[in-house]
Amino acid sequence: MRITSHALPKLLTGILATLVLSACSMGKMVVQGTQSVMDSSVETMNRETDLELAREAMPANLKLIEGLLIEDPGNTTLRLYAAEGFYGYAYGFIELEDSKRASRFYRRCYEHALQALQDTGIQVNPETIAPADLETTVGKAGGKSVPALFWSASCLGKWIDLNRDKPNGIIEVSSAAIMMQRVLELEDDFYYGGAHMFFGVYYGARSPMLGGNHKLAEEHFRKADAINQERLLLVDLLQAEFLDRQRLDQAAFHKRLTRIIEAPDNLYPEMALINGIAKQRAHHLLTLEDNWF
Repeated sequence: MRITSHALPKLLTGILATLVLSACSMGKMVVQGTQSVMDSSVETMNRETDLELAREAMPANLKLIEGLLIEDPGNTTLRLYAAEGFYGYAYGFIELEDSKRASRFYRRCYEHALQALQDTGIQVNPETIAPADLETTVGKAGGKSVPALFWSASCLGKWIDLNRDKPNGIIEVSSAAIMMQRVLELEDDFYYGGAHMFFGVYYGARSPMLGGNHKLAEEHFRKADAINQERLLLVDLLQAEFLDRQRLDQAAFHKRLTRIIEAPDNLYPEMALINGIAKQRAHHLLTLEDNWF
């Protein structure tokens, strides 16, 4: 068959398009082929007992995930791993030494989580939408949106916490609470009862005159404890830092943090990293005791 000069550009375009599509498909296939490896990597990281090793390993893992997302940007699982990873890295290793850098990581965490939320069909911008409209929108969310709702609320909440001078901070805190409330309604034990810990802080960190509810905060912390059979030290850490401090209960504050430090290292093997971080932060909080009480 003879190819005319007029047909040649179309042929070349078709070949190029085929190559590009093949390359795109190949990239996604590679990403999907690594999914089980990423699952195992996250599990292994959660079980890590050496905090320094975890700190050194996490940046490379995060950049790997973001590299895989370039090949497969619609991969919701990877988006959520990125959100969880940036949150954990910022909270566990950066926040206490460089709050501005931690703020940037929480923002990246939020952006990944929000993209994952939008990929599940919840098209919303929690920072601009009116609270009533946000409540209506997330009220339509089903179980598949729970992880994205949880990390969107968690990352936004931490970012707000480190940017308290923002003029619309109160609205954004409300948005985070609305998203997390939906998590509570759909799957209250998701991520080790993380929604209960969120509301323990949300209601415990403020005085009753400013919207706090210390009884409700206590209830949420106890529910998180029940979900984890009192093995997750982060629950006690948050209660000491936010609720005991707000109540000016120094005895409870000191006792709770001391109990964290003295807890056995093998208390919760599958969450060893978070428990190790809780121990580290408990030591830090005890250095502030005389200033706070």
